[in-house]
Amino acid sequence: MSNILIIQENKKARFDYTIVETFEAGLVLTGSEVKSLRAKDVVLKDSYIAFRGDEAFLQNAHIAEYKASSYNNHVPERLRKLLLNRKELDEIYGALREKGYSCVPLKIYFKQGRAKLEIALVKGKKTHDKREAIKKRDVSDQIRSNLRRSR
Repeated sequence: MSNILIIQENKKARFDYTIVETFEAGLVLTGSEVKSLRAKDVVLKDSYIAFRGDEAFLQNAHIAEYKASSYNNHVPERLRKLLLNRKELDEIYGALREKGYSCVPLKIYFKQGRAKLEIALVKGKKTHDKREAIKKRDVSDQIRSNLRRSR
């Protein structure tokens, strides 16, 4: 995976959901949005993928206005079209119609100069699953700190 610059990761999505399948999608962006992405002024926290007709859109993703841009700036939380092939769109749309599935962005990055979005089909975690994830994380942190101290 060369030439990849990760801009923002949605860590909350990995905690709140069980990831079933991931996809890579391109984004339709304006010039000022690309410049804001390069400045890492983006928040994916509460964003999700929605369908309008037979096209997928990124919704509620906040890409801050580019400070140096003048009158031709963008709206920070506008709908942004995702570029996926028909087979992927049909697969995601079919899964979203099933009960319990959602589609959320996991990370946004530049790959060979193009803005890409990693999206995932997910199922919501139950509270006890989240507690288990917290326990695993705490145990691994404890082991890591013990190893550091023992050196």
